[in-house]
Amino acid sequence: MTLMASEVVLMPVISEKSMDETQRGKYTFRVHNDANKLQVKDAVEELFKVEVIDVNVSTTKAKEKSRSRRRGRQTGWTSPWKKAVVTLAAGQKIEFFEGV
Repeated sequence: MTLMASEVVLMPVISEKSMDETQRGKYTFRVHNDANKLQVKDAVEELFKVEVIDVNVSTTKAKEKSRSRRRGRQTGWTSPWKKAVVTLAAGQKIEFFEGV
């Protein structure tokens, strides 16, 4: 299956840990479940015009969530999703993350 660059990179992951990693040139993105490392690398290079050195991809597992309802307790699961940590060449940065 061929994915467009905008379909591969879904959204940035904004968390305390991911924002600390931007100081070291590592940026975290939520990516399409079927995307592989090469597709993520090409998509980030195309979308942000940067040079990617390394890509680490992992799948976050589904977690059980319980919510209180008026009548009893109801449990459910979060969806599993794929995360990519992209390392850029020295001196390069993605401007999107700088304003957050």
